[in-house]
Formats: sequence, C-alpha cells, structure tokens
Amino acid sequence: MALSGLQKAGWGLADMGIVVFVIIKQLLVLAFLTSVLGVPVALAGAITTGILIFDIITDPLVGYMSDRIPTRWGRRAPWMVSGAIVMTLGCIGLFSVTVTGLTGAIWVSVWFVLATIGFTMIVIPYGATAGEMTHDPHERSAMTGWRMGFASVGILVGGALIPGLAQGMGYAGAILAAAPLMLLPIWISVWLTRKAPRIEQPSDLGLFASLKLVLSNPAFVTLVILYGVMTLAVATITAGLPFLALYLVNDTGGTAFSGAAQALSMLSLLFAAFVIGAILSQVFWVMISARLGKLGALVLGLCLYIVLLFAMYSVLPSTSATVMFGMFVLAGMSNGAYQQIPWAMFPDLMDVTRAQSGAAIEGAFSAVWIFGQKVANAFAPLLLGLILSAYGWKETTQGVIEQSEGALAALRSSITLIPAGIVAVSIVGLLAVYRPRARALLGANR
Repeated sequence: MALSGLQKAGWGLADMGIVVFVIIKQLLVLAFLTSVLGVPVALAGAITTGILIFDIITDPLVGYMSDRIPTRWGRRAPWMVSGAIVMTLGCIGLFSVTVTGLTGAIWVSVWFVLATIGFTMIVIPYGATAGEMTHDPHERSAMTGWRMGFASVGILVGGALIPGLAQGMGYAGAILAAAPLMLLPIWISVWLTRKAPRIEQPSDLGLFASLKLVLSNPAFVTLVILYGVMTLAVATITAGLPFLALYLVNDTGGTAFSGAAQALSMLSLLFAAFVIGAILSQVFWVMISARLGKLGALVLGLCLYIVLLFAMYSVLPSTSATVMFGMFVLAGMSNGAYQQIPWAMFPDLMDVTRAQSGAAIEGAFSAVWIFGQKVANAFAPLLLGLILSAYGWKETTQGVIEQSEGALAALRSSITLIPAGIVAVSIVGLLAVYRPRARALLGANR
C-alpha cells in the first residue's frame, strides 16, 4: 500500500525534534563547558565523549526491546513518545547549572546522560520505522527528503534560534523556550503515522542472535562504518563552529549581512545560511539520486563537500559576514547529500536480510545503524579538544579570551582540512568496498 503524502511528511517531522537535540549536543555542550563554565577544553572533550560512549551502550538494548515488546500502539510508538519527554527534560536540566568549574561539569554530565537515554529511546525505534512503513526505494527517498527538510528546521532551532535567545535570556531560558520544538514534532509524527503500515509481530530472536543476523549483511555493515566516518567529519566541524564564530570571523561592517550578524550573532547567522542551503538542496538530491543512483549522488555530494571545505580554509579568518553566509549556504547544500541519501540506502539493505531470514528485526538494524553515528559523535569533541589543547587553547568563563596564533591555526585546520581528509576516506571506502558488496546484494548501484 502506497503511503500518503501526509504520512511521508509526518514521518519526516519527527526528525525536527531529534535534530534540535543533536545540534545542541554537537554544537553547544563543548563550547558551554569551556566558554561558560571554565572547564579545560581537553577535559570538556573527554567528558562529552565519555557520556556519548555510554549512550552507545544503550542502543542494542533499546533496539532489541522495541523489536520484541508489542503494545496496542505498536512496537515503536511508546518508546518515541516517552523518550521525547526524557530527552527534553534532560536537555533543560543540562543547561540549568548555576555553578562553574568541576562541580558544574558534574551537573552537566548527570543531566546529559539522562538526555542521551531519552534520545536513544526515540532515534532507534524511529530508524526502524523507515524499514517497516514501505519497501519502495523511491518512497524512501521521498520520505528522507521530507525528513531532511524538517531536520533543516531543527538545525535552525538548535544552531541559530537557541544561541540567539541565549544572548538575551541565558542558555537555560533559551532551552526552556525551545523545548516544545523538541517534544511536539515527535509526538505529532507518531500521531500522523499511526495508520501507516507496520510490522506487529514481535521478533522471537534473542539479543545476540539479532545482532549476529544484522552483522551477517556485509554491505550494511560497511555502510554503517562509512557513514560513521562521514559523521566524524561533520561532527568535528559542528563542534568547532562556536569557536569559529567567536575567533575566526570578525565582520568589519559594510557588507550585505553585517547588520544581520550583529542582530542575530554570527553563529546564528551562519546556521541560518546553512539551513537555507539544506532546504534548497532537498529536491536536487532526490532528483540526482533517481538519475545517478543513491551511491552516485552521495559520492557527488561528498566531493562537493571537500571542495567547499578547502574553499573555507582559504577564506579564514574572515572579516566579511557576507562571504561566510555564502560559504555556509553552499555547506548546507553539500551536507544535504550526507544527511539525506544514506538514510534512504540502509533500509534497502535491511530488506535483503528480512527477505532471506523472515525476521522482523528493524530495531536491531536501526541500533547498529545509529551506532556508527554515535561513535563518531562521541569522539569528535574529544578529537577537537585534544587538538586545540595540544596547541595551547585557553578556557574561560567570559565567552571570549585572547588565543595564540598556533591555537587559532589549529582551529582553522580542525574544521576544514582535517574533516576534508576524513570525507575523502569515506569516498574511497564507498567506491572500493561498499559498491561491490551492495551490487552483490541489490544488483544495482543504489
């Protein structure tokens, strides 16, 4: 049965609330610890990474339980509805800290753990529904197009609205004001997709048997690893953006977006530009996927990403808000391929295992799929923190402090050249390893 347009859009809507939290944890937590609470950057990176590693451990358990526990509302919906509450409350508590230094870091850690548990309760079942609602690859491309469109709004909220509000009302007030934009999209999505096709029969496989079956799909495992590599590049850039806005962009006025930079803050302006690019790219990447195949479109998008990162390296440090606005529009367009296409690829591989085994273990597949991203998201703050610490980056409780030329040069490379190299590795892996394995399973370059 074909999905209605409302069901496709409704499925994508949940990612708006999810992405608000993703951007908060990737973009704001490390900078909040170092620039507001005065925690040394290496320690802040280690704290962030340690919590996100803990988050990884919960993935297989949530995937397993969402496969096996049936309810009158289906296998996935109760997890998403309750997880949205836990994630939102944890996020509010995280930024409500009233002390600095190590005590403040402990406070942040406790609430961050709670928020990540709620996040897992949402994102694992959500990923599983992508394989349950339809088996049509073209419908999946359309669904991920809607998903990326709503995710762009989430990026705007997490990366532009919240930092802008924080300037006037503090981080705690900004997060509280934005909390409905985390919670409600997930609840509304569950409601809009309540009549969509889903698999009601719970899996009878045990936890390790489910994981073994997932890992027996070599193309899927390869894609998980390579998407994790891509995510490491993107997450490293994201973690460094608050520092870029503070230290590498000093608009001198007189350009088209100088006034907007002053009104919104540079970070908010850059994320607004990124969202514009992401929204503009959605139809383009769906069309390119239909023409070149999903793999060809993804490789094209990643190549454009590398070109953009080298161009950004060449213009930093910048004194023009307008130049940086244009750069981030292009970054959003390039990032659209990374954000959209792999999510349309992995359910195709999941279908093969289900057809061969008859096991409905979409939750287990989703857990492994999210695992690669979470590993990358966990290690990106640590990677950035170690690099900056090695070059003498200074922490502060005042927001901005004078940094050495070496520290600023390390920041510049960490958010441009190093991610570009990581993306290049993923391209090689896609063409040399993933493509032959996918062709063996699917018989097509998609």
